[in-house]
Amino acid sequence: MKAKRYVLLDRDGTVNVDRGYLNDPDELELIRGVGPALARLREQGLGLVIVSNQSGIGRGFLDEVDLGRIHARLTELLAMDGTALDGIYCCPHLPTDRCACRKPETALVALAAAEHGFDPAESFVVGDKACDIELGRRVGATTILVRTGYGEEAAADPSVEADHIVADLSEAADLIRQLVGYRLASAPASRGEA
Repeated sequence: MKAKRYVLLDRDGTVNVDRGYLNDPDELELIRGVGPALARLREQGLGLVIVSNQSGIGRGFLDEVDLGRIHARLTELLAMDGTALDGIYCCPHLPTDRCACRKPETALVALAAAEHGFDPAESFVVGDKACDIELGRRVGATTILVRTGYGEEAAADPSVEADHIVADLSEAADLIRQLVGYRLASAPASRGEA
């Protein structure tokens, strides 16, 4: 049986409105259409995880407890749209810490892949920044840049080489649906399958 494919999502600017160093769950606001978009991806049989840099912890703007409350609120908001995430993976470090988990480094993807049993090269990475696209390229994933958050700025940068550029997560979900459908339709049936 083939392993489930996953969509690796940035958080701020991709799933929720980017408010800088968000530290209050009451200020968490989903970008319009995100809940239904994630529900459509789930219906497609795809796994969903967030991979996010959260240096606000390293900078002292919030702590792990605050981050847990924010993610609990995110879970509630997504549940209202009838969907859920499989996991949330965050790097709390500063850029100067030179850790292995801050995007575009790949440790968080490796951890998510080990815990959920997926091949990163068969996944989709969706985000609004150059580091998201670079992360996807490093793990061999299909990269999708959204124009929400910092996406317009990233789209204008010729060094950001996304496989696809779309308006938002809703459009990304439609694109992924087409890409998965195309791959399924173009893949030869193996012996013994109807």
